[in-house]
Amino acid sequence: MLSDSFDNSESSPYDGAEQKARRAHELYEDGDLHQALDELEAAIEVNPSNSAWHFNRGLTLDAVNRFDKAIESFEAALELNPSDVEVLNCLAVDYTRTGQYDRALEVFEQVERMDPTFEPCYCNRIITYAEMGKHEAAEQMFYMAQQIDPDCALCYYNIGNSLFARRQYKKAIHCWRKTAELEAAHPQINYRIAQAYWADGNTTEAREYFLRELRLSPGDVEVILDFGLFLLELGDMEAAREKFNRILELRPEHVQAVFYLGEIAFHNGHYGRAQGLYTEALAKDGGGRESAGANYRLGQCALIAGDIRQARMYLLAELRTKPEDSYVLTSLGSMFLAMGDAEHAADCLLRAVDKDWSNAEAYYYLGLAGAIRGDLQDACEFFGHALDIDAGHAEALRDSAKVYLAMGRLDEAAERIARAEAAAGPAREMTALRRKIRRAQRAARLAGLIETTTDKIASYLPGKGAR
Repeated sequence: MLSDSFDNSESSPYDGAEQKARRAHELYEDGDLHQALDELEAAIEVNPSNSAWHFNRGLTLDAVNRFDKAIESFEAALELNPSDVEVLNCLAVDYTRTGQYDRALEVFEQVERMDPTFEPCYCNRIITYAEMGKHEAAEQMFYMAQQIDPDCALCYYNIGNSLFARRQYKKAIHCWRKTAELEAAHPQINYRIAQAYWADGNTTEAREYFLRELRLSPGDVEVILDFGLFLLELGDMEAAREKFNRILELRPEHVQAVFYLGEIAFHNGHYGRAQGLYTEALAKDGGGRESAGANYRLGQCALIAGDIRQARMYLLAELRTKPEDSYVLTSLGSMFLAMGDAEHAADCLLRAVDKDWSNAEAYYYLGLAGAIRGDLQDACEFFGHALDIDAGHAEALRDSAKVYLAMGRLDEAAERIARAEAAAGPAREMTALRRKIRRAQRAARLAGLIETTTDKIASYLPGKGAR
């Protein structure tokens, strides 16, 4: 209502704010989210007491992934209208998105007390519990939501995420296919089904669902990237290359597309081409995390080229990114070992076994490092750990045989080399080592026989005989 102080021939500032709010709604519907935000903020500046505008601002901020700011808007809306369950639900969802799980649960429970029939407070709690690792509670929320709305596509989607996290891929597929049946346009649903089939080892169905998703959203870079990785894993290099190049057509600045083109070149033995692509990925990333692994690969390329100094520089650069993957740390350790840098090798390998105690390769290289520096007892222990994990590890069997030979533990050396030959088949190096061990055993037996004979002869010499 206009105040008496306004001239009826002029528009009230509140009328202008209303117009901006309506314009924001139109812009939101058209997908012009940033302009919609500008219009809403201008409207709120004039009339900050309109809870609906704060709520709409929160929804718009959600749409551009600015969840912290969206929370502020929803909280402002609730100050004006504390009993609005829609706003409370959106606030709880954003608490979940920002990892504030306890606060999210408190708000969802508040909604449940206010309106036990409000299905979204159960549906959205599935994700909160799933992200907390409380999957039984997530299932309980699913069944409670089903009692209110048995055809909620989002419920099936959310519980599918929980099942996928538990590696129950077939059940996740069933739920996501139900989502697709109830809501064919659900965002990326075919993509999620493809991921589940891929994880379950059904590459035929995975490929089909990747293609379904891309027919619906041909410019979805996230899906194209994952499909490229899927094809890379299958060994279909040309198809993978086409996907990564397609990403660069859509987003020329995309770091990972360049990196994986480098991986294809590296796999094909085109090391010069690979070096150029890895260097380009690093330049595009500007020190970020998306190019993780590029320095590692550049180090490998340099080692292949025999440039030890350059290789060490790249590998140290990769190490500064603090890699967490046990396999990468093991590989880095093995390369540092090959370059004679025992200190960095040991650091990488010990971190690798700390990340994954079942990493037989890391223990093997730790054993090798011990042997190289002459600490034979340590070497034996590390080789033993490797063989406890992988009894048929041919290199650990072979090299532990060498260590036992050096320590004079010949029977153990013979046992290890026999197992190594059984695991890897006959090979010139193993045959030569087996013969060397046998010669040492014969020499030891001969030495023992000579010592025994000498003792017997000595017992009959004057002053040495029996009394």
